[in-house]
Amino acid sequence: MSSPKTPFLAVRQLAERLDESDRDYDHLLADVAGRRFVLLGEATHGTKDFYRMRAAITRRLIAEQGFGAVAIEGDWPDVWRVNRYVQGDGDDAAESALSDFARFPRWMWRNQEMLEFIVWLRSHNAALPPARRTGVYGLDLYSLYRSADAVIRYLEETDPDQAAIARNTYAVLDHVRDPQTYGLEAAFGLRPSGRAGAVAQLVQLRKDASDRVLRAGLAAADERFFAERNAAVVVNAEAYYRGMFGQRTNTWNLRDAHMLDTLLALSHYRIQRSGEGRVVVWAHNSHLGDARATESHRRGEWNLGQLLREQRGAEAFLVGFTTYTGYVSAASEWDGDVEHKWVRPALSDSCEHLFYSSHLDRFFLPLSGYLAEPLRETMLERAIGVIYLPQSERASHYFEVSLASQFDAVFHIDETTALEPLDIPQLWHEREMAEPIV
Repeated sequence: MSSPKTPFLAVRQLAERLDESDRDYDHLLADVAGRRFVLLGEATHGTKDFYRMRAAITRRLIAEQGFGAVAIEGDWPDVWRVNRYVQGDGDDAAESALSDFARFPRWMWRNQEMLEFIVWLRSHNAALPPARRTGVYGLDLYSLYRSADAVIRYLEETDPDQAAIARNTYAVLDHVRDPQTYGLEAAFGLRPSGRAGAVAQLVQLRKDASDRVLRAGLAAADERFFAERNAAVVVNAEAYYRGMFGQRTNTWNLRDAHMLDTLLALSHYRIQRSGEGRVVVWAHNSHLGDARATESHRRGEWNLGQLLREQRGAEAFLVGFTTYTGYVSAASEWDGDVEHKWVRPALSDSCEHLFYSSHLDRFFLPLSGYLAEPLRETMLERAIGVIYLPQSERASHYFEVSLASQFDAVFHIDETTALEPLDIPQLWHEREMAEPIV
């Protein structure tokens, strides 16, 4: 087969149309066989199709290739409640297991697709011995106070003297219990930084080697790991919120470095726990696609996908998801209600428009080998997070990428549907009408 000369021809030669069955993922599963980390992205935080497809891929990775953990772009203590549910622990029903996702944007994980996935995973796990059950874990660091409280609760049960020390250590963080206020005051010297004490608490929790804890029993080991990672969240969240008001600290980099640290610690722990450390990651394309292939690299930013490739090379496989138009669940401002918004057709110089112009509708696009070389050309790519601002779409939601360097493969759907939240405000039902496409 001759090498394609243009990105359009490369798409036409490489793309494999989807028929909305599990067979759609056969090529991907062959490509990731033997890899430790499979990172599944999303172009928005509110597209049903992306969640549904990630769940279908993940079910096969768990059932056919033995993946033992799913790590999501959610806070560590919030996701731990989901983990207990899928492991068969506690008294939660499925929907109540998602109840700790209480802060904005709740719909990101309190939604129908997530609910169906954790119900499936709990059922799948029920037939397995506890050590072999797949868990669900959080990668994010926003939970400064909830994580500090979780460390103290753990120590109250296991070491009351250390619990007293932890309460004193974390007291400097606890003046107003608002992380941004703490960060502002600490950054400008209006209160002492809690970093030194938080680091000391983390070091103390790590003194007991994990293998010794495991010999105390699986449940004890899990709770120890939960506490130790919460202590790590406190360290990194303190730096993150203080860095929000500093002059040179890049909080994006702090956040994604924390995600990497958590992911590698999770993989290591799962190896100790069950002998298998393979992890599926669910997060936004902007975290999982290699930042070196995007304009963010010029701003000195890195991300989880880049860091993982740099440290683990071919152990990682990065998958992006894109759409041309459709509907999305997103807010118009931070802390606003979720709305059912129309996604404008992609700009003409974007990879999404290129995919649309192929007339293939829904497809899988592998990006390795010489046939994909034209897809290394610089194009625009759209990113919609929890806020969508179509009135400033070019400035707010597009950035330059080299697609074949950013991802190992991409799934594309021309027209997608909005994720359905479990907690639906009236505004979400009032769907924004699509304007005529000309």
